Amino acid sequence: MELRVGIGIDIHPWERGRDFYLGGVKIPYPLGLAGHSDGDVLIHALMDALLGSLGLGDIGEYFPPSKEELRGISSVKLLREVMQKVRESKGEVVNVDAVVMMEEPMLLDYKRSIKEVLCRELGISSSRVNIKATTCEGLGFVGRKEGVVSVVTVMVRKDD
Repeated sequence: MELRVGIGIDIHPWERGRDFYLGGVKIPYPLGLAGHSDGDVLIHALMDALLGSLGLGDIGEYFPPSKEELRGISSVKLLREVMQKVRESKGEVVNVDAVVMMEEPMLLDYKRSIKEVLCRELGISSSRVNIKATTCEGLGFVGRKEGVVSVVTVMVRKDD
């Protein structure tokens, strides 16, 4: 058995006329995140971290924007496919530590729901998932409310 670490980063701009999904949870807000799928930056960063931990590439290789059948798809569905690849590689998620950077909306009221979705999809207990939210204090594109960034670190146990 060996332990593997992966990191994922995702960035999406805000866009009018879209729903805002974060960690598989629809959050009421007048803007959503642009993207070929539902634009869920947290789940996209998580998927990249999982794939990276096992040396399986990145989500662009599996879910490219050229695949029209993926337009508007729920990122939770894509996470399920990534978790199947993790299991096929004899991997098991040990823990997840995630950061979401955005000026608004505040995530305090949604963190528990996000955590529940991620725990369910990853098959791990809530003590193994941590969601943090921060602002950029008005600095950069996040501070100007132009987009959202998520950074996720995972540890995966891999059986030989």
